[in-house]
Amino acid sequence: MQELASPELIAKYEPVIGLEVHCQLATRTKIFCGCPTSFGAPPNTNVCPTCLALPGALPVLSREAVELAIKGSLALNCAVNPVSQFARKNYFYPDSPKGYQISQYDKPLSEHGFVDIVAGGAPKRVGVTRIHMEDDAGKSQHDGFKDSSRFTYVDLNRSGTPLIEIVSEPDMRTSDEAVAYFAEVKQALEFVGVSTCDMEKGHLRCDANVSVRVKGAEKFGIRAEVKNLNSFRFLKLAIEYEIARQVAIAESGGRMFQETRLFDPETGQTVGMRSKEDAHDYRYFPEPDLVPLRVGEKWLADVRSTMPELPTVKRKRFIEVYGLSEYDADVLTQSRPIGEYYDAVAIATGDPKTSANWVMGDLTALLNTAGTEIGNSPVTAKSLAELLGLIASGELSGKLAKDVLAKMFESGDTAPAIMEREGLRQISDSGALGAIVDEVVAANPKQVEQYRSGKTAVIGFLVGQVMKQSRGQANPAAVNELLKAKLS
Repeated sequence: MQELASPELIAKYEPVIGLEVHCQLATRTKIFCGCPTSFGAPPNTNVCPTCLALPGALPVLSREAVELAIKGSLALNCAVNPVSQFARKNYFYPDSPKGYQISQYDKPLSEHGFVDIVAGGAPKRVGVTRIHMEDDAGKSQHDGFKDSSRFTYVDLNRSGTPLIEIVSEPDMRTSDEAVAYFAEVKQALEFVGVSTCDMEKGHLRCDANVSVRVKGAEKFGIRAEVKNLNSFRFLKLAIEYEIARQVAIAESGGRMFQETRLFDPETGQTVGMRSKEDAHDYRYFPEPDLVPLRVGEKWLADVRSTMPELPTVKRKRFIEVYGLSEYDADVLTQSRPIGEYYDAVAIATGDPKTSANWVMGDLTALLNTAGTEIGNSPVTAKSLAELLGLIASGELSGKLAKDVLAKMFESGDTAPAIMEREGLRQISDSGALGAIVDEVVAANPKQVEQYRSGKTAVIGFLVGQVMKQSRGQANPAAVNELLKAKLS
């Protein structure tokens, strides 16, 4: 087992971290052919001569893939280059039929972006070096490696799936900053519809470049690249292991080698895979079968016009316009559907804070119990706003409204329809309430005496008894007034 450095030794060093995020674009077809990108199809069925690299088959660039890549670039504050160039990146993959990857090298789609993060309570800006487009390889499945019969099966359905690779500057210094950056990138890409970012299906994964240097040193250390991290937890664990491993090597006088490593979730360790290649090892040269990609001002403006409000902008608006706390604004912008749902309720009610409480509280609890997302909620934003309006007008008590919301969620009916069907209107009539108040006062002489002797807090118990007898339909304010009058 690799020796790891102690926390005291690690504290002498500064980690330097950069991420390469690979994102599968949410296109219907592959990047250079018309084969579907649907997940879960039988092996080797979503294939054609182009993605099988058969002789004479030529690539044709997908316009949809380019537009999604442009959206991703804009979401991460990158400048889209008017001209970019595809290149052949040569290396052997057993599940890559071409023997090379069509990617972009010295002329990427976009450059010079940034992502703002908060880690450890401190804000920080992480630079985005570049975003380039490329196609994915197939998938190898290994079987029987624990016994004498060993087989590897190749599924080429994924071959040719469109990707963007987002390369950060080496600006991160802790595993928490790397996780925060990865999370912000994921959220931005989801918001603009670039990708589903489903990590379990491999739609989003990242490679972490990690090195260490003595604090105060200017020169970077020798980096190791940890490949194919597909969860926030694995990213954090892999980086922390690498830091401890590299510091131990440095402290023992050992020599670091630039290499590619893999993270083993079962052991929590990284293991060597191969020596790290540099650009010259890939023998890049311009892709001869594709012309340069030109993105004119009109095309860029057309794509920009379809962009939704980004999560950072939405969070700021929720705080400044709606008066929400940073925590509430963060919760309500975790996904685009949540943000748009809440926005619609807040606008309809004119009461942003109450709307936030109901969306984050009662509605979210029902969604979690049902195991569904807010986009599939049987209670629409319009219906929830209508329910909150009934509370504001005094037709429903807050307690009764919770019961009505549960019935709305179960049936899909509106609040007025449920109230009409089940007779659930709030009782504010002093005559009807007076009779219930009289019964409660007569049934609780001990509490009545306590109130009259100065223990006025006991009125809460009496109000509760009235609410109980009225099945939650009594107007609490009216009940308070009637009880005070009766007891004085």
